[in-house]
Amino acid sequence: MTTAVQSIEQFADAYLSALESRDLDGVLALFAEDGQVHSPLYGPRPAEQFYTQLFEDSYSSSLTLIGTMSGSAVDGDPLVSLWFYYDWTLADGTSAPFDVVDVFQFDEEGKAKRLYIVYDTVEVRAAFEASTGGESYRAGS
Repeated sequence: MTTAVQSIEQFADAYLSALESRDLDGVLALFAEDGQVHSPLYGPRPAEQFYTQLFEDSYSSSLTLIGTMSGSAVDGDPLVSLWFYYDWTLADGTSAPFDVVDVFQFDEEGKAKRLYIVYDTVEVRAAFEASTGGESYRAGS
C-alpha cells in the first residue's frame, strides 16, 4: 500500500501523533487538498474545517493504537483503518472517551481523500453537545 508515508505503521504514527498534539498542519499534510472527513458528531466536512473545529472543541486527547487493517474499496482505492482508543477531553474539561475506527480512503498520490470515522456516540454525543452548546450532526436531519 502506498500512502503519503512509507507504511501503514508510519501513517498510523504520523496521524495519531498529529491528532493527539492538535497539529493541524501535520494532520492536513496526510490529506489530499480536497480531502473530506465524515464524522458522527460533525457530519461530512472538508478535512481542514473538520480538524480546525475538532481542535477548538478539545482540551486534550490521549490516543492508544489497538490495530491497523488494510484493503481496498470496490473501486480499487486503497483503504487503511486505524482502530484506537480516543481518551478525549472536551474544551470545558468534560471527559468523553471512546473506541474508534478511522477508515481512510487514499488517492493515487497516496493522500487521504476520504476519512470515515466510526464509533458509538451514545455516551459521547450528550457530553459533546453540553460542552459545545450546540447540536451535533445527525444523518437525515
